[in-house]
Amino acid sequence: MWEQFLENFMNIGLFHIEIGQVIMWMISFILFYLAIKKGVEPLLLIPIGFGVFAANFPLAGLMEEGGLFYIFFHYGIETELIPPLIFLGLGAMTDFGPVIANPKTFFLGAAAQIGVYMAFFSALLLGFSVPEAASIGIIGGADGPTSIFLSSNLAPHLLGAVSVAAYSYMALVPIIIPPIAKALTTKKERQIIMKQMRPVSKTEKIIYPISASIVIILLVPQSAPLIAMFMLGNLFMECGVVDRLTDVSRNALMNIVTIFLGIGVGATMSAENFLRAQTIYVFILGVVAFAFATAGGVVFAKVMNLFAKEKVNPLIGAAGVSAVPMAARVVHVMGTEANPQNYLLMHAMGPNVAGVIGTAVAAGAFISAIM
Repeated sequence: MWEQFLENFMNIGLFHIEIGQVIMWMISFILFYLAIKKGVEPLLLIPIGFGVFAANFPLAGLMEEGGLFYIFFHYGIETELIPPLIFLGLGAMTDFGPVIANPKTFFLGAAAQIGVYMAFFSALLLGFSVPEAASIGIIGGADGPTSIFLSSNLAPHLLGAVSVAAYSYMALVPIIIPPIAKALTTKKERQIIMKQMRPVSKTEKIIYPISASIVIILLVPQSAPLIAMFMLGNLFMECGVVDRLTDVSRNALMNIVTIFLGIGVGATMSAENFLRAQTIYVFILGVVAFAFATAGGVVFAKVMNLFAKEKVNPLIGAAGVSAVPMAARVVHVMGTEANPQNYLLMHAMGPNVAGVIGTAVAAGAFISAIM
């Protein structure tokens, strides 16, 4: 009886704590601090942080098959359910008007994807496998759900590091974009005033998600889960006859899946998965991806100006990194600082929205080529 009692006593978690788990708790506390004190993506970093915290309790079994967090991860992320639902909500909050009114801004969002491929090839040079390099490269799109979608397909063991890096750099948009954009533009270029865009009709806004789905999904079928849901959410909003579905998509559903997404992602960050040299490389390459994405959009805008009659302010190219709508707001502020009469917000939303689509297409292209 005494031996049985001693065996049961020694099976409490307190006697099985390892240094790696303590380090992961400290990382979760850092995520809490960033979210609560600094306001860095709190809607995601708090559930991700708690997922990290709880999943690293010894003997809890939360990520063992059948465990609560395993269910969130397996049925929500591994089966690719949650990221498309996030895109449904994003679509219900996104106005395609700026892209429709000025289609050439779509190319700025496409040009920003150079960051994805620069990080991809850099990761290959550092010894990562092709699926791992693709998962790391997609961080350059500054799109958390797409990063999670691709990583869960190609490199699930990197999911935690990739997702935290992606959302961290999304939150750092106001710090990362300005110095790069200013270094690549002159004050005169930043002062360029773009004329007001033409009004976009309701009919155009209804037709666009349907026609865009046809073109994109036919060209890159593997992007269908993200693009289809993104366009469906937008159609909900623009058609004007399903206000309840629009409201649920952008509010209640979005909030629910965000909780499950955060917990599921955080739960993958066990000490044995996260505390590796690879994790450091992921964060470094994430910065490389983001920097080249910003530079790619700005430089392409400058090239466009060599041939265009109506000049674009090169700053709007920096919004091609996605991170909707934060990147567009940062660009707008920079334009106002250069010229108080500048109003770039809606112009920047064109490449900003195009960046979301471009990153989803890049993810689909990676899956098609690798799997």
